[in-house]
Amino acid sequence: MIEIVIAAQRKDLGGGLEVGRVLPFAKRRMVGPFVFLDHMGPADFAPGEGIDVRPHPHIGLATVTYLFEGELLHHDSLGTVQPILPGEVNWMTAGRGIVHSERTRAEVRAHGLRMDGIQAWVALPAELEETPPAFAHVTALPSFDEGGVSGTLIAGQFFGLTAGAALSPLFYAHLELTPGSRFALPDDHAERAAYVARGEVSAEGVRIPVGQMVVFGPGPARIEADDHPARVMLLGGESVGPRHIWWNFVSSRPERIAAAKADWRAGRMPLPPTDAGEFIPLPPDPPQPGPTDPV
Repeated sequence: MIEIVIAAQRKDLGGGLEVGRVLPFAKRRMVGPFVFLDHMGPADFAPGEGIDVRPHPHIGLATVTYLFEGELLHHDSLGTVQPILPGEVNWMTAGRGIVHSERTRAEVRAHGLRMDGIQAWVALPAELEETPPAFAHVTALPSFDEGGVSGTLIAGQFFGLTAGAALSPLFYAHLELTPGSRFALPDDHAERAAYVARGEVSAEGVRIPVGQMVVFGPGPARIEADDHPARVMLLGGESVGPRHIWWNFVSSRPERIAAAKADWRAGRMPLPPTDAGEFIPLPPDPPQPGPTDPV
């Protein structure tokens, strides 16, 4: 029942942040509506150091930020200023267009920090790609405990629970597995995957170490921890159809991405009012067809 196993590729985003990028992958662009998955860290920052991802734009998606350790300070063009702590969710719906930055607060930077978390992008359904931008911060997430596996539902519907601001059928959950524990994935979602954020698991007899994602085909699917604890992100849902990705822009229509590029180049997308001193310029078009690396 395993369709493919994907290993994260290390990417330096600048601003002190290096990530392991899992999606998009050449042979598997999406899992359900999830079009992008970055593992931020784990990384240690000495006193005086931190993250400075400068303001940059998005269209056609929702960013979902979830931390295991550390802290980020979110600014966006709606005027939002919101720190995120472990176990919380920042859900930013870009829709027709939003600009945001992610930084380390001065108070945190002074003492240093350890950062470990996940940022996912969820492609919006075609009829909602031009929805007004929005931001939601969620601190109370539903949880469950089953046979040595504790889980937190970040978004969607899963294990009889509902959470988040999802705009299409999906699930996104954080699992902590005790040594030797097992977990059966639900089969009520068309596409399903498991990303190992710590430790390792096995699936259908295949070892899946940290930094790899296993994508399951139809039918029963189960993961099992070895003799050590494991941390796994489960994600998937119904497909929203193919998407074009260029830099930070996602759309079902290539002409919409062209328009977003023109808007950012011309300064027609406003910067966050609380972080307007700098921004990431539009990158050049790639020399060959294909998306540039998102940020």
